[in-house]
Amino acid sequence: MHGYAGKFLRINLTEGTVKKEDLPERWIEYIGGTGFCARILWDELKPGIEALSPENILILATGPTTGTLFPQSGRYMMAAKSPLTGVWAEAHCGGHFGPELKYAGYDLVIFERKADKPVYLLIEDDRVTLEDASEVWGETVNRTTEFLREKHSLERVACIGPAGEKLVRFAAVMTDKHRAFGRSGLGAVMGSKNLKAIAIRGTNDITAADPKKLGELFKESKYRFLEGPDSEGCLSLREFGSAGLVEIENEIGRLPTRNHKKGVFDLVEKVGSTRIRDEFRVAKNSCFNCKIQCKLVTLSKKYNNIGEGPEYETVVSLGTGCLNSDLDDLIYANHLCNDLGMDTISCGSAIGFAMECSEHGLIPEEVKWTDGEKMVEMVKAIAYREGLGDLLAEGVKRAAAKIGGGAEKFAMHVKGQEISGQDGRAHRSGGLTHATSVRGADHLRGLSVIDEIGFPEIGRRRYGEDKLKDALDRHSETFKGQMVFDVEHFYAVVDSLILCKYGTMYPLCYYYPDVPDILTSLTGLEIFADVENLERIGKRICVLRRAFNQREGLSRKDDTLPDRFLSEPEEEGPAKGEVVHLDVMLDDYYRLWGYDEDGLIRPETLDELGLEEVKEELYGK
Repeated sequence: MHGYAGKFLRINLTEGTVKKEDLPERWIEYIGGTGFCARILWDELKPGIEALSPENILILATGPTTGTLFPQSGRYMMAAKSPLTGVWAEAHCGGHFGPELKYAGYDLVIFERKADKPVYLLIEDDRVTLEDASEVWGETVNRTTEFLREKHSLERVACIGPAGEKLVRFAAVMTDKHRAFGRSGLGAVMGSKNLKAIAIRGTNDITAADPKKLGELFKESKYRFLEGPDSEGCLSLREFGSAGLVEIENEIGRLPTRNHKKGVFDLVEKVGSTRIRDEFRVAKNSCFNCKIQCKLVTLSKKYNNIGEGPEYETVVSLGTGCLNSDLDDLIYANHLCNDLGMDTISCGSAIGFAMECSEHGLIPEEVKWTDGEKMVEMVKAIAYREGLGDLLAEGVKRAAAKIGGGAEKFAMHVKGQEISGQDGRAHRSGGLTHATSVRGADHLRGLSVIDEIGFPEIGRRRYGEDKLKDALDRHSETFKGQMVFDVEHFYAVVDSLILCKYGTMYPLCYYYPDVPDILTSLTGLEIFADVENLERIGKRICVLRRAFNQREGLSRKDDTLPDRFLSEPEEEGPAKGEVVHLDVMLDDYYRLWGYDEDGLIRPETLDELGLEEVKEELYGK
């Protein structure tokens, strides 16, 4: 089957059964990746279930580009109901694990129920078995990965560490030791199912409907990424990784600092990308078939520890967010999060929250700002649920509710998920993105970068000269609902293909007009040949995910931001005095999506997108 393996696995962990099934045509209409997961979780997951119960479903999915010649195609994803937010969860990852699943002959794997004892899934092409994981239960990610590689003479392993086993609500699933399905707590879902790991060896080929056309697109991509008019950002990523954004965001007052209290960090040069490259980088790494090759391998000299990262988001969460300027401590804390299996964004945010609570006397433990060594201790305590770490492992929303005494105002989250490294006071569309994301505070489902850093030529091409001023004004709410709406349904298509956001979000090398050639060269399917139809598919995926949350009880009241962004003006820097006026952007955003004033999907919107069965479940016949 061109572009697809054509098969998927359904694993019942309680019964210990493995079923191989044909990929339904109905799913293919959703492209792959996120689209597949949206369709499956809506159809198969009952509303109201507890995310850490056996009733939850965990999906590992690829897309039609995964493992192919098209660049940026080493991506794959997982989805479930989140133990952190109680609603939609998806996490994406890069590396080589996803392509290996395709080479084994499968587009996705669905895990159901819970095993009676720790197990791992072993996939060796047609041979798929559940194996005893007792020898690696309790082990770190590195040790588990090495054990399974040696035992089965294979390379590709995805696993959880102690944090997943201990049901830390923001536990990650790690692949290739250093790559994370980071956000939303999918590692805890694996842990709740007694599923330690997935190990894969695949030896099959992936065919394309039009190999010649695909080869031409591959050659063109080299020019776009490394030589073309939008290549500057790619070359920066190639040199500095995503940490290259640290200095840029500080310059525009959008570098979250001191638990999102402000947007500039006085000691930015100590944690910036130049210092990381010059003093800590020892090698570089790459995801499958990538032209950018943004992964840094770094050495923490103080701890004599080597690993990948840190990414921009980690520099924020374990660095500026905690006022920590010690790169040795920051890099080691990042390596620990990877080895213990935790999302660095939520983990660092939880520690920053504890520091602010400690400062105001709300907790008995002393957790001081700038104390990098204490931060390292807290990473371990959270992963193993020891002392204060046991409370923080619940996420800042639950921790604040238990602490009380006003701790809620220091809990930087949306829908229960800790806020990533953006600040809506300095970048209004970023604030709207955080507020409306289906998986809680998140920048990867709808962040516009046209206004963030300033892309006038791209803004002019997309919106015209008359809208360019509004599009580029970071501190204005005008036109931002339109911009977030536009990129949200495009990113849904990107996350279904699945392509890396580097090239589709930043830099802006690819957009809707490029997608038909990519998809038809791979699949030959005419439904993907028309931009208008692809836009409709992207919108359908977004609305289906939102319907999932609406079915769980979410509405406008949940599309909000912490008071820190809404009523505490930025203290200094280019955004000094700014706050987020969210309601005006929400009204515009809801109008464009076809939601009512309460943020609920209008029945006629569901009809227009061909989601009549969703309308029936939400509203009756």
